[in-house]
Amino acid sequence: MKVGLLVEGGNMTPGPVLAQKLGPLGINISQVISKVNEATKDFKGMKVPVDLDIDTGTKQFTISIKSPPVPELLKKEAGIDKGSGEHKKLQVANISIEQVIKVAKTKLPDMLENDLKAAVKTVVGSCVSLGIMIENKPAVELAEEVGDGKYDKEIKSEKTETSTEKKKELQEFFSQLHKKQEAKLQQEKAEEEAAKAEKATPEAAAKVEATPTKTAKPAAKPAAKK
Repeated sequence: MKVGLLVEGGNMTPGPVLAQKLGPLGINISQVISKVNEATKDFKGMKVPVDLDIDTGTKQFTISIKSPPVPELLKKEAGIDKGSGEHKKLQVANISIEQVIKVAKTKLPDMLENDLKAAVKTVVGSCVSLGIMIENKPAVELAEEVGDGKYDKEIKSEKTETSTEKKKELQEFFSQLHKKQEAKLQQEKAEEEAAKAEKATPEAAAKVEATPTKTAKPAAKPAAKK
């Protein structure tokens, strides 16, 4: 019997989901956790698919580790915890084509794609949705270049190492871009708040004008003396 799990690399812990899946099978959960953590220790901080092949008769099991999903591998390469929530407006990292090829090469055995170039295209597509730039360009632009064959030489040679100098250049470029993005976001926020304030002012004035004023009651006449 096979049981599929998605765990944090090197940090699998007990929980209700695990107990629900393995408890009825009579498997030693502590032993499973220990072996899975040992097998996934190189993927710390990433979500890792794990398959348990369980012999329900002997209660013995074997572990099969798959490589983490493409977004997880890309975030590790880019050194970020999460992608952009607005990838069309906000980029969150800048990586090299070599790093893209590295991720594609890692995932190719688990993909439906037949060759490395097709896998690279898929990885570039994930960069688009995550807001990760490649070679100082938006990933959507680089996708066209990959299709046109600009990086065929690197892909064919399966080049996966990025020089320290190139990484530094990519980081410096992104650092400048990040400052521009932050300035633009602050400007947009200020303009949005100003627009709200401008809209609120006439509405408040209109509300005051529409409020009926209360007519003062005439003072009571003093009672006539007897």
